[in-house]
Amino acid sequence: MQKNLAILGGLLLVGACNSSIDGISQATNTVKAKAENCPKAGVVALPVPNKNESFYDRFDWHIRNIVADDDKILFQTLKQDFVFCRANNTWTVQAGTLPKDLQPQTNYAAFAQDLVNPKFKNIDFQGKTYQYRVVHEPKYSVSSENNIARQEVTDPTKDKIVFELITPNSKNPQRQTVYTLKDLQNAAVKAGFSAEGNQLGFPRVTSSVIYRERIWWSIAFEQGEGNNGIATILSYDPKTEKFSLIRPEALWSTQITDLAITGDVNSPTFWMGTNVSGEGNLYIPATGLVAYRPDGSLSSYTTHNSPLVGAIPDKLRLENDILWVSTANGVCQVKWQAADHPESWSCWRFAAMAKLSETLPLYSALTNKKSAASLSGNNTVEVLWWSPVNFQTNKGRYEVTYPQGFTTKLPEGASNYEFPRSLPPGKPPVSWPGFEWHWDGQRFVRALDEVSLNLVGGGPSGIGSGQLNPEVRINWNAMRGDLELVDISPKSTSVKYYSGWVDSEKLQPYLTVVPQTRLQNPQPNPLLKVN
Repeated sequence: MQKNLAILGGLLLVGACNSSIDGISQATNTVKAKAENCPKAGVVALPVPNKNESFYDRFDWHIRNIVADDDKILFQTLKQDFVFCRANNTWTVQAGTLPKDLQPQTNYAAFAQDLVNPKFKNIDFQGKTYQYRVVHEPKYSVSSENNIARQEVTDPTKDKIVFELITPNSKNPQRQTVYTLKDLQNAAVKAGFSAEGNQLGFPRVTSSVIYRERIWWSIAFEQGEGNNGIATILSYDPKTEKFSLIRPEALWSTQITDLAITGDVNSPTFWMGTNVSGEGNLYIPATGLVAYRPDGSLSSYTTHNSPLVGAIPDKLRLENDILWVSTANGVCQVKWQAADHPESWSCWRFAAMAKLSETLPLYSALTNKKSAASLSGNNTVEVLWWSPVNFQTNKGRYEVTYPQGFTTKLPEGASNYEFPRSLPPGKPPVSWPGFEWHWDGQRFVRALDEVSLNLVGGGPSGIGSGQLNPEVRINWNAMRGDLELVDISPKSTSVKYYSGWVDSEKLQPYLTVVPQTRLQNPQPNPLLKVN
């Protein structure tokens, strides 16, 4: 088998986006916080991507790391930190402080080598240092041309993922097989899929947690283009020197983004962020925030059935009775013992805003030449998205909120969704033009992590005529604007969308954090009535 980094569907970005400090994500906080130790409010502009970045990287607010002290919590993205001040429950945004070793790897050769032969990482437990890593065997070889290659494996039991742990009293690692190719094939068949076409993606450790007398790790994997793996939690007991494996059957091919553990030591609850990837798309919502118990029971909290403010939990942090859940769309603090109750959630949403100094023309679709309305000066609007109008000049427009809204009729209607088993809990199995929006009790809304950040496959899809034809360049009506369903049939859909487009040179967006208010009288999702 030959693999070339140039055709791995963004594998370099997969590694960069899933890098994390594999440390303890659980803590207690009992010291009285001081507001004067929090950063002062300032203006942080929405970044403009450089020539080596994607158009949409300016909205890449996925949380790569969480740093906390007695006074504040920093939720670190690639280019900015969203900072929570404990003393007064306020937020500020500051320039990014993400450590260099967590930033994207730009050296292909070094990245390829780290995939094949990753370095050991450290974790301290009871005053001693343990070293760990997870590897694919048989190991691939890396050529001078940055290719990754190995011989075809004919015996599935020899193609496997192995966890290695060097204990304080040993120089040689203890080795534990996490799963084999045969295990993956069997899991696929059990889930109702074909065993054929599966191969083991490169594994990675996404979290390490010390809980009571054991060390726990969550293990994820490269996914897409036939690569796959099995969601796994692995633990080690230093007293017995034994490993234990947990592989939640319901999450079999889901990537675990982070792990936190609560509850009694004999009956813990494993809290996990989840995500899946596809060809050209690194971030696809899976089952949201998951609470898994050793008896096999599982609860999922998604944008469709809970107050969760984003679709993909990136990083988790446990502090006493509060679980912090961070996403690319915002952050929630959850009283985990009562997570099933909406009042146990407090959430904030990341947002880009812009102050208008003059009246500006507003366009009802991305590339329209004639404006449909005006935005008055001395006003502030929320900036939802940016899309190119001219790829050669990089000229584009910002999508902004527009309370009056526009209406459009689309020649695509509603139908039964083809893969209902893959849907997040709470999402109706209805395929329609607004499929990537979720119902919030009043309108259909779209979180930032429900939008593809990639240009592959034509880039992100929104509301626009002809959107089901990938060969047509779409004049998008809306990419993230709220939707109101006016009428829907098998042949057409009419929506009112509450956004419009402004020439980007007219705006200077800045970043902020706003409270996510909870509706008092949410209405049922109108798609539930669609057969």
